[in-house]
Amino acid sequence: MTDVHFRTRGRAGHIILNRPKALNSLTHDMVLRISEALDRWEHDPAVETVVITGAGERGLCAGGDIRAIHDDARDGDGSATAAFWRDEYHLNARIARYPKPYVAVMDGIVMGGGVGVSAHGAFRIVTERSRIAMPETGIGFVPDVGGTYLLALAPGELGTYLALTGAQIGAADALLCGLADHYVPSAALQDFVDDLAEKAVPEVLARHVRPTPAGDLAGRRDWIDACFSADTVEDIVHRLLAHGDPAAKETAETLLTKSPTALKVTLAALRRARELGPLERVLDQEYRVSCANLTSPDLVEGIRAQVIDKDRDPRWSPPTLVEVTDADVERFFTPLGEHELGLAAHSDTTEEVAW
Repeated sequence: MTDVHFRTRGRAGHIILNRPKALNSLTHDMVLRISEALDRWEHDPAVETVVITGAGERGLCAGGDIRAIHDDARDGDGSATAAFWRDEYHLNARIARYPKPYVAVMDGIVMGGGVGVSAHGAFRIVTERSRIAMPETGIGFVPDVGGTYLLALAPGELGTYLALTGAQIGAADALLCGLADHYVPSAALQDFVDDLAEKAVPEVLARHVRPTPAGDLAGRRDWIDACFSADTVEDIVHRLLAHGDPAAKETAETLLTKSPTALKVTLAALRRARELGPLERVLDQEYRVSCANLTSPDLVEGIRAQVIDKDRDPRWSPPTLVEVTDADVERFFTPLGEHELGLAAHSDTTEEVAW
């Protein structure tokens, strides 16, 4: 069985992630093959639109193959993972600048690397089943695949909230945060995809897009913005505990279960992403941070606790926020010299493509 299928139907090229038992998690080979397909279709006049979907009923993509990352970080030298991330981040940037309409069907679970192959697209479709998240701090990692770029652009401090907590959001909140564009009921998805073979994207959207059901985050903006605007994770937790809203207190308790190092590095990465500008510069930063994570004990321990042994009891090192120093955080942003990702230096960073 092939992990990713490619086909053309009418005017559309289709990418179908095909690891349903693994929630369509991405492997290095899948990333390379998607990149090759995008290169091929860019120069094929018969392909006017690219569509990405996931096989099975559970979702588009749950992220990268973190078991392989765990084994490489624990037993190897990390080079295989670094090579995977290099190609994955190049693919994320490629999707963002793709010269043809790229339609991502973000039905079901869309997390981590799944966000990377969808939320940078030109047309991002969510349904009532969509559950979107960047849950990296729970495994001792930091949002990547351009996630810090996307979340830094979210209104107020919603992106900070999502990045630190790893909270899952539905369709309305994804639209509010700028991670999606249109709501289509899941029952209409097959017709939606079929129509893309015959019609231009705007015409298909006009036929199938519906009003989005209500979300949750808009009603929480008061305490999210007030608390997550603090300069340190410790201050964020303090504000949450002092706020008085039960949901704020619950959020503080959630944060205290995450990797202290990952929380502090994530906050620093988001704040810096706001100042970096184009996606390529942020991906360059994320690559430095991700590679540094390969030598952090929390990455291996977090994946062990959440995915391998599933005891849900990670032993973080250091175990508390106060023990994570500024120097510990700064290490994650150290330039990589000849091993830099280098996307910003070799890319056209025009921000938008007009259709």
